[in-house]
Amino acid sequence: MKTKTIIIASILILCGIGLGLYLFNTNKKTIETQTVEAIPVAPDYADSTMWFITENDTIGTGADVFYIVSTWELDWQTADGQTCHYADVWNEDHRNDMAKEIRRIADYMAQGNNFYAPYYRHITLESWATLNEDTIHRRAKIAMGDVKQAFDHFLSNRDSSRPLILAGFSQGGMAVVELLKYMDDETYNHLAAAYVLGYKVTPQDTAQSKHIRAAHDSADVGVTICYNSVKDVKYVQPILCNQCIMCINPVNWRTDETPALLHDTITVTANPEHKVLVLTNYEGAEYKPIMNFINVGDVHSCEPWLYKECLQRNITLRTKMWREQ
Repeated sequence: MKTKTIIIASILILCGIGLGLYLFNTNKKTIETQTVEAIPVAPDYADSTMWFITENDTIGTGADVFYIVSTWELDWQTADGQTCHYADVWNEDHRNDMAKEIRRIADYMAQGNNFYAPYYRHITLESWATLNEDTIHRRAKIAMGDVKQAFDHFLSNRDSSRPLILAGFSQGGMAVVELLKYMDDETYNHLAAAYVLGYKVTPQDTAQSKHIRAAHDSADVGVTICYNSVKDVKYVQPILCNQCIMCINPVNWRTDETPALLHDTITVTANPEHKVLVLTNYEGAEYKPIMNFINVGDVHSCEPWLYKECLQRNITLRTKMWREQ
């Protein structure tokens, strides 16, 4: 009788284990199905369609500028009804959206330089509007992967003796930070400067790469220029500049509170505590609020445009200083 009881108990235990494994696997499949994302086809950077290129260095004194565009697309629906959180580089409308910004940037960054900007599967505005760092960085792995592949293609096809300028705005600024971590020492040796416009550099970033060094004046080379603009420090947007450890004023190239006058009316002052630029006598009314978290007290959308003359002159100066050194 005792033996029979043991046998029955063993059978029940085995059945319980089997049922548990079945439920676990079934639940796992359900979870995996729920987390599958609609991801557009990856870009092929050997295809010229994937690039905006203009080469204006006709006398060999300029730099190669590698620019990464910001965020343009909203969440959209695929043909089978899935929500996609990424731009589709094979969609002409999406490329045209990115090109609107890139052309305006090239108007001043490409003067006397060779200018290259890849189209990439950037994450959507709704992704940023979650204000969730984990969500943003998880999705951005695809976008940053595209940028790294584009950068590799760019490096393999350029004259490696020339100075290099990296620049990016907003999500493109994030990409600049990631490229600084990604690049090897030989590539870094050719870096005149990296411009992180409207995004942050954190202690974790600098701990991961010796290539991220804050600029301290207008002419040091191999450095990172980083800034965010607000009307008041109470409007600092954490998703863009929380824990930021560097900020330089692109008008007077100071990191202290020395104010600078821009366009004869706007006062630009770096705040060393919050690592942002504080603007007075500038409303930024031309930039409407986006999803109630951008351009709401901060002036995020102005970053590559308000200071464009300053940035253009500085790119020329740092390129010259790199060549002299």
